[in-house]
Amino acid sequence: MTARAQQPQGPVWERVSAALRGQASGEQPVCAYVYDLGTLVRQVETVRAALPERCELYYAIKANGHPAVLSTLAASVEGFEVASLGEIDKAVAAGASRLVFSGPAKTDTQITGALRAGVDLLNVESLHELRRVALIGARLSVRVPVALRVNRQASGLPGTLRMAGSATQFGVDETLLAAALELARALPALALRGFHLHAASNNLDADAHASFVTDSVMWCLRQADRHRINLDVIDVGGGIGVAYTGGAGFDLRRFADGLGATIGQLPSGVRLIFELGRFLVAAAGWYAAEVIDLKCTHGRYFAVLRGGTHHFRLPAAWGYSHPFAVLPIEGWRYPFARPQVQAVCVDVAGELCTPRDVLAQQVWVERLRIGDIVVFPLAGAYGWEISHHDFLSHPHPAQLVINSQ
Repeated sequence: MTARAQQPQGPVWERVSAALRGQASGEQPVCAYVYDLGTLVRQVETVRAALPERCELYYAIKANGHPAVLSTLAASVEGFEVASLGEIDKAVAAGASRLVFSGPAKTDTQITGALRAGVDLLNVESLHELRRVALIGARLSVRVPVALRVNRQASGLPGTLRMAGSATQFGVDETLLAAALELARALPALALRGFHLHAASNNLDADAHASFVTDSVMWCLRQADRHRINLDVIDVGGGIGVAYTGGAGFDLRRFADGLGATIGQLPSGVRLIFELGRFLVAAAGWYAAEVIDLKCTHGRYFAVLRGGTHHFRLPAAWGYSHPFAVLPIEGWRYPFARPQVQAVCVDVAGELCTPRDVLAQQVWVERLRIGDIVVFPLAGAYGWEISHHDFLSHPHPAQLVINSQ
């Protein structure tokens, strides 16, 4: 079935459209991200209402670090998951109450800065990192609260990207678990709080995710009993996905229902942490770019944008065609006829000097003109943040913030 350009409606789309039409009144072609804080708040409220008690919700800053997004989320979640000193600075500026520090290849400078910032939990990735964290903690006269990130033999969690259950750079191999726990116990500057088991990214199967969390909790409880650990934290990471190309999305209610029995088995005082990024912010962002040219080459139509994968890299990185809507713009700045296509399939490409700069392929449009704006929804997560901004040194997109509350 041929994909068709979307025709969104409703008050949120009206606000997004108004913001972009305001940009279109200027002299420069439109290229912008739009973030809606109202959509963001509603999504967080939905997640919080669905998760059982005893679950703590953290936001993974890597998904979207815009200051307005962060300050909005700081009032709604238990804390932020960060992976660099830059993200720590952003989190502190936004007013985050707690910080969990994660990621491989932490430098001594990063570890020192994180401890001075007062992180509540440091997820450790290797035995060598355990030793370095302990050494730095001793120098600062700090007992460091750590969770051991473990790459288990089988994660049981599907997704677009897998971090565990296979050979990756993430976590301590499960076969080294006993040695890692013995080392952590021998280092007085460390306070072992529990385990970190983030396994995959963009999983859409709610039943599989509930099973993963249940299995993770049971595994942690067994290890705590076997190795006499005073368990305080089970961090199952994030990985809940978004159905970018349509179809069934992640069933949050089904997932939450599947956690009921698991939560009941948690010992008193044990915290179950979720580090969600994409699932919280994707729907709160749109990427928009003006059509600069329309052409037909070798029988295929192309809409070429003032923008592209250097701003919104996710479709090219994951190899899919991202849905879009056409926002008609009636103004025309040139003294000759306005080129357009009608009732055809188009590829939507960007301004970069590479044929890989493609955001959507073979999408049916009723009408598309040079000067109209192509708007990509679900761009609030891993859009601007993962893109190669300065390739060819084009101007960056505008960052617009609206509030549909």
